[in-house]
Amino acid sequence: MAANEDSRSSDRKSADDSDDLPIFNAENLQSNMKSIYYSRTFLSIIGGVVAGIWGFTGLTGFVFYFLIMAVASLGLAAKAKFSVHTYFDSWNRILVDGVLGGLMSFVLFWTFAYDIVHIF
Repeated sequence: MAANEDSRSSDRKSADDSDDLPIFNAENLQSNMKSIYYSRTFLSIIGGVVAGIWGFTGLTGFVFYFLIMAVASLGLAAKAKFSVHTYFDSWNRILVDGVLGGLMSFVLFWTFAYDIVHIF
């Protein structure tokens, strides 16, 4: 993950440094968000195949998906060393972004794998 850089030098510090807002590099933020979306999409596909092979049906499959996404969020926060504001502008980027987008991929591969293994 790419960290945000503070390009201000220590020579230009003023008396009101406590009121400064963090500076984010847009390219690094965009790269970090791409990493989150790619990892969530990949985990959605793999999780869907696993849920289909294991024969999950109904609510059990959806609980399995949200469990995978919770573990993914924890893993992303651990990768950022739980210093989320160094790499992202808010905690919502790690916890929420991409969860519902990956749900469609999960359901697609879940039903596909279930049909192949248990129906055919």
